[in-house]
Amino acid sequence: MSQSDRGLRRLAAGTLLVAFQGTTAPDWVLRELDNGLGGVTLFGFNVASPDQVRSLTTALRASAEPVISLDEEGGDVTRLDYHVGSPYPGNAALGAVDDVDLTRRVYAAIGSELAACGINLDLAPSADVNTEDDNPVIGTRSFGADPALVARHTVAAVAGLQSVNVAACVKHFPGHGATRVDSHLAVPVVDVGLDVLRARELAPFRAAIEAGAKTVMTAHVAVPVVTGDTPATLSAAALTGLLRGELGYDGVVITDALDMHAITKSVGLANGAVLTLAAGSDLICLGPIPGEDDVQRVIAEIVAAVAEGRLPAARLEEAADRVSALRSWFGTPEVVAAGQNGVGLHAARRAVRLTGETEPLVEPLVIEVDTPPTIAVGNVPWGVGPWLPDAEIIRVEPAAADVPALLAKAANRSLVIVVKDAHRYQESQELVSALVAARQDATVIEMGLPVWRPDSAAYIATYGAARANAQAAVELIIA
Repeated sequence: MSQSDRGLRRLAAGTLLVAFQGTTAPDWVLRELDNGLGGVTLFGFNVASPDQVRSLTTALRASAEPVISLDEEGGDVTRLDYHVGSPYPGNAALGAVDDVDLTRRVYAAIGSELAACGINLDLAPSADVNTEDDNPVIGTRSFGADPALVARHTVAAVAGLQSVNVAACVKHFPGHGATRVDSHLAVPVVDVGLDVLRARELAPFRAAIEAGAKTVMTAHVAVPVVTGDTPATLSAAALTGLLRGELGYDGVVITDALDMHAITKSVGLANGAVLTLAAGSDLICLGPIPGEDDVQRVIAEIVAAVAEGRLPAARLEEAADRVSALRSWFGTPEVVAAGQNGVGLHAARRAVRLTGETEPLVEPLVIEVDTPPTIAVGNVPWGVGPWLPDAEIIRVEPAAADVPALLAKAANRSLVIVVKDAHRYQESQELVSALVAARQDATVIEMGLPVWRPDSAAYIATYGAARANAQAAVELIIA
């Protein structure tokens, strides 16, 4: 391979954020980092403990200064606390409180934990304006449905993270909040005019850019008025025209995970990498599925695209310059003391809402109504079990629940029913309604968005299913 070919391959590799299985870095990842790989994205399967993550990131930095990223949104989406649930309540709860200083402090605490583990880029916050109640992928990840509220809290989140030298990644541009399709599975569409798009979806991104957000993440969402049928991730009109041109953004543009079906089932992984670079992306998050062979194919396809004239070499050089500037902003990694989790519980307590009156608990039976996890969240534990150690807890599939048997078991005992996004699941609503009809003294805890509630019963809204949300809810019924 000639020197020029090696240089081109290094530029191609420099656009990639790869993932890998396990809690230690594979040899191929370390080798590719030596050869210019942009960096890595960590997931829950890479995390065992803060000390282990710090050892992992130290190994990744042995011969390079890579971008080391993960999704740490607080609330439902967590990687550092994937196995136990987050100590921070998440965006919907922060939006319900609507205290921008609190949001800034929560994100500064999250950032300090990441920095202490050697992570320099947080793929957060979500700046999506969640105007669609049945949104299957955003929901409690959004600060709310009001663009001005989402904008001011997005700015606060960016300020909090970047105050501890962890780069924020404002997502999912140009907005995933008005969709009813999960882009992990297909291409969602936001079919609105430019006036609505500018006033609603783009308002938080415009505010975050003005506030100095270091990175912006694309969405695999089609916006016909801008992109036609093409997902924004692959659209020059969205990334170069709208984001770079109209909004004036000159930071690093990162793709959402390219292994999602919105890309792989339409244009393919390697071709998608070329198309998004041509459209204006600088770093490609490949997602958790692609392995070493896939990474090699993606690099080879980018190199071939330059050789064949499908991708200008100048586009790779521009991306490299932006990523280099981001690395310079990171500075020299230092051992940072992690922030205290107390601010997370404080925020969750301020967010939780009780309607009606609860009775003192007597041999409580807790029925947790099972809810399928989204792909973005994964199998993060949720529920009130850790905070009610003396309660009997039953998790039931709503379609298979035996209501008479459950009511018999709850006889002469306190009944607590825990649900998550009941408004999205008719079977959950029917089960809760049947239980409450017989037990109007029950307490219902909603750990998703509080859109639907039964006609009677005390009702607690947590605005999220994180560990902190659960503790705050239980404190209301044992006080």
